Order: sequence, then C-alpha cells, then structure tokens
Amino acid sequence: RFGWKRSRRRAGVRRQRHRLPAAAMAAPAPGLISVFSSAQELGASLAQLVAQRAASCLEGNRGRFALGLSGGSLVSMLARDLPAAAAPAGPDSFARWTLGFCDERLVPFEHAESTYGLYRTHLLSKLPIPDSQVLTINPALPVEDAAEDYARKLSQAFQGDSVPVFDLLILGVGPDGHTCSLFPGHPLLQEQEKIVAPISDSPKPPPQRVTLTLPVLNAAQSVIFVATGEGKAAVLKRILEDKDPALPAAMVQPRTGALCWFLDEAAARLLSVPFEKHSTL
Repeated sequence: RFGWKRSRRRAGVRRQRHRLPAAAMAAPAPGLISVFSSAQELGASLAQLVAQRAASCLEGNRGRFALGLSGGSLVSMLARDLPAAAAPAGPDSFARWTLGFCDERLVPFEHAESTYGLYRTHLLSKLPIPDSQVLTINPALPVEDAAEDYARKLSQAFQGDSVPVFDLLILGVGPDGHTCSLFPGHPLLQEQEKIVAPISDSPKPPPQRVTLTLPVLNAAQSVIFVATGEGKAAVLKRILEDKDPALPAAMVQPRTGALCWFLDEAAARLLSVPFEKHSTL
C-alpha cells in the first residue's frame, strides 16, 4: 500500500526476513515493521516513501497530497533527504501539497522549540510549497483559542471530510509511549469530538501545546511511526509485542489505512516479533 517494494528494487536494497523460532512466529506483527541498519538509511528510505506517496496521491481523485509531520529528529532527517527525493516530480507538484503538523508547542515560530519554525528553516526553504498550503497554529493566541483556530484551518483545508483525512502522517514515539502531544493516562486520550485539542499540562516541556486527536490519527490513509536509538527499544517492545493498551502510540490503529513502523537496529534490538530487515548492497 505504500509502494515500498517498488522503490526497494530500484534503490538496490536487499530485503531479509528476520527468522524467529516457530513459537515467536505464531503472533503476526501489527502492521509492517521495517528495520534499517542506521538512522541515515532509514531517513533515505522514508524520504523515498513520502515522494512515492505524494506522486500516487497527485494522480488520484483528489489530485492533492496531504502530509502531517511531527517534530524532533524527523526535522533533520526529512530536511536531509526529502528535497532530493521529491525533486523529480517538478516544482509545480508542490502547489498541490497540503502540509500540517501533528502537534505544536505554543511558542513563537522563532523559538528553538517550534516545530513549524524548525521545518521552515531546514525543510520548507528547500521545498516550494506555497505558504497558503502550510497549516500552522497561531502562537500568539491562548492555547484553547490556538487549538480552535488550527481546527478551523484544518476543516477549511479538508472540506468534505467530517474528520480530516491525511494521506500520510509521520509520527514519533517517546520513551513513555506518547505520540503527538498525547501522553499516557491523560484525559485527551478519551477525546472523540474535537479534531484538535489544547493541552496546558504537558508532562514534557513546554507545558502548553496543541495536538491532533486520536480520531484524526486513526482516519489517516497511511501512518508511519519512526523511532531510532536504544532509548526507544523498551517502549517499542511494549507496543509491538505486549500491545500495552495504555500507551498512546499503541492506540494509533488507522480504521482503513496502513500502519508502518520504521526503526533502526538500536530501537528494534528487543523485538522478537517478525520484521523486515533492510540493508544497502
């Protein structure tokens, strides 16, 4: 569903099935788990996948590509590889991209903690996506108003959808299992009506944030979780093997879309469920 196998053959990447004892093989892995030998290889493959998904969507009925991005290490990863991966489609194609953010900190865009600010500096300066197609919060508003304002922008951009349907969401996962600004045990995990919610008591600073809710995450056509480093290994085992229902990242189960995990070897080191190992020839 991601068009991943085609790109793998073209890129000269060898796929290896991770072999496990028969008892471990009995429980299928949720979604597709892809493990890369390094974060650099992961980033290059992620960029190719985004470019392929964009091309497929632009040829589809809607004729546009709606992408939702998360922050953290994804910013530098995408800034390094996505411009070159997407370039063959030509500059005119970017006029039909719609870019949103899965969550955002309520800080000025010039602040080092601003996800949009980082993307603006490192990625959007290299991709000619019109400013009108980049959906951001208004950080000058109080957090409740900022959430309502961002929800209005999403509703206008996704007219006809009762809940915005992104073509692709790229999510991260914290060592505590949080994704976006949805944290374990937080009341926002029960939110079913709002598409965007404010949070004023984030356990991870800064405390005031705006986040997409689970109904939006689970309405997406495709969701990719990206996790790298040994610090993510324990929580990935809880999500992918133990299926711990208390973890927000485990609650992301697209109703009709595809779910995929992109991990490096360090993040995947505790997994015993089947996964696909990718390595460059």
